[in-house]
Amino acid sequence: MVQITSQEIAQFRSQLAEYPAALKALDEIEDCEGDIEDAAIFLAIQAGQEPNVSENWLDGLAKRCRVAICKTEIKEELARGQLNAAFRDLVAAKLCPEILVPSVIIYVLKTGVNDFCEPLDYKL
Repeated sequence: MVQITSQEIAQFRSQLAEYPAALKALDEIEDCEGDIEDAAIFLAIQAGQEPNVSENWLDGLAKRCRVAICKTEIKEELARGQLNAAFRDLVAAKLCPEILVPSVIIYVLKTGVNDFCEPLDYKL
């Protein structure tokens, strides 16, 4: 389970202030006491998706977005803490509903961007 503090929510809210969907997602994360997975499942249902409620649903969603997240420019934006640019780029990629992008970004940040992208760095 990945959780964030109310201080982190406030920080993300200030960085993503120009995106209403991101603010709505952060409100839901706050309502779920910082539990990103619970909030993401609730938001996915609202967006018309049918997530299973098993553990690690958000991990699976993030992995489906991995190729886009780990593109050099988005990876670097996240590593520099530029959430608004990463949010904009991931929304443009249309890999998941816009309302879920903040949960994915926060999950990747809390997991560690380099650790999350490491499987794509391997060459056969």
